[in-house]
Amino acid sequence: MNDLAINISAPTTAADALVGLVIKGMYRGPVSAELQAVVDAGQAVAKGPMVMPTPAGIAEAGRLVRLPEGSEQEQALMDFLRAFLPVNRRLRELCTAWQCRPDGSANDHSDAQYDARIRDQLEDIHTDVSKLLRRAGKSTPELLDHRDRLRVALERFDDGDTASLTSPMTDGYHTVWMWLHQHVLMLLGLTRAQDEALEEELVAGAAG
Repeated sequence: MNDLAINISAPTTAADALVGLVIKGMYRGPVSAELQAVVDAGQAVAKGPMVMPTPAGIAEAGRLVRLPEGSEQEQALMDFLRAFLPVNRRLRELCTAWQCRPDGSANDHSDAQYDARIRDQLEDIHTDVSKLLRRAGKSTPELLDHRDRLRVALERFDDGDTASLTSPMTDGYHTVWMWLHQHVLMLLGLTRAQDEALEEELVAGAAG
């Protein structure tokens, strides 16, 4: 089992800061001492108000969190991913529907019934992913942080911050979901191309 317990919200070491940065893809805001150490090591670059990982940093973060190959923990997480990817497709389709009406026009949110149907679908997705994360958290407890973040993001959405569902500028539901997805791929050592191919296979198999 991987012994590195990552806290992506409040990193206490440079390793925490690096892994959190790679999970999130970028960071905007005050640079902590831990994150500055990552920049100084050449594992990230600062461009104006943003910090982004370098290829070397991405590789090192993957090495730090990679589960032991062939382990029971890796197999359990692979089982999670296979169950997660069809739900991931549903969320992607839901986010598209939230932004665009079926005729391709922008959703101006003037149709309360249309938006309510999407919110009901989001509830189903959230219930499904929460159950999957609860089970996965027994072998990979670091994933439970994402479960909590998704719950908070859903509460923000219900409290009126509806733009946060799909906005990349906030810690909204879709953003937190992407962090979860990236973290899982890093733990398993999978590329995005491998992940996308597996999703297509699973979705096609379910449809067939």
